[in-house]
Amino acid sequence: MNAEPSQAAKLASEMVQNWTGKSFASEALICPPFISIPAVADAFKGSDFKTGAQNVHTEDNGAYTGEISTSMIKDAGCEYVIVGHSERREYNGEDNSVVAAKARKVIDDGLKAIVCVGEVLEERKENRHEAVVKEQVETAIRALDKETAKSLVIAYEPVWAIGTGETASPEQAQEMHQFIRGLIADEWDKETADTIRILYGGSMKPGNAEELLSQPDVDGGLIGGASLKADSFSEIISISESINS
Repeated sequence: MNAEPSQAAKLASEMVQNWTGKSFASEALICPPFISIPAVADAFKGSDFKTGAQNVHTEDNGAYTGEISTSMIKDAGCEYVIVGHSERREYNGEDNSVVAAKARKVIDDGLKAIVCVGEVLEERKENRHEAVVKEQVETAIRALDKETAKSLVIAYEPVWAIGTGETASPEQAQEMHQFIRGLIADEWDKETADTIRILYGGSMKPGNAEELLSQPDVDGGLIGGASLKADSFSEIISISESINS
């Protein structure tokens, strides 16, 4: 819940300015609050940057005051939607079945879903992190099919590393990303699993982006605080570009 329309437009415009005359192999997008989506989408017109939403409802329309549908998101200029962010799970009671239903709705309606998974500190300390993430991933992908893989992104966010200043070590990130890819391969197949991007979403910033993004199964970042400033966000994109070039 950051960046009202004027701030979001400024950030998006600064990102475009930082990359004017350049193209990048990576995909880069900003997922602002609903009210700021039009400002970001407008600022990104004619650039390589894309716009996404932070959440969505499973119904097309109706008496769901305060909710937003996929058609509204598409009409506002979005291509992506985040579903199952740890804060939605914690503060809004969204369980695995709700997240799976949202992912299915997003993809069925022609958008791409960024499905967030991850464990809290207690689950990590109790060595239950793999079991927790396994259930989250399997519930989501079993609501889909491998033909939808091109519209699916997984974001691993160790909840204990979000907004705390803590970051999973590159080895911890790689271990979990490899585990997630293996789950997808077991459910679908290895070829499909290899095409799905798995992002790391736990306090990635310019200072640690290179070592995280250099891991073989870390395909990108779901950036939090570092995305609120154009310079730091651009630096992370530059690091990603140098690794992938």
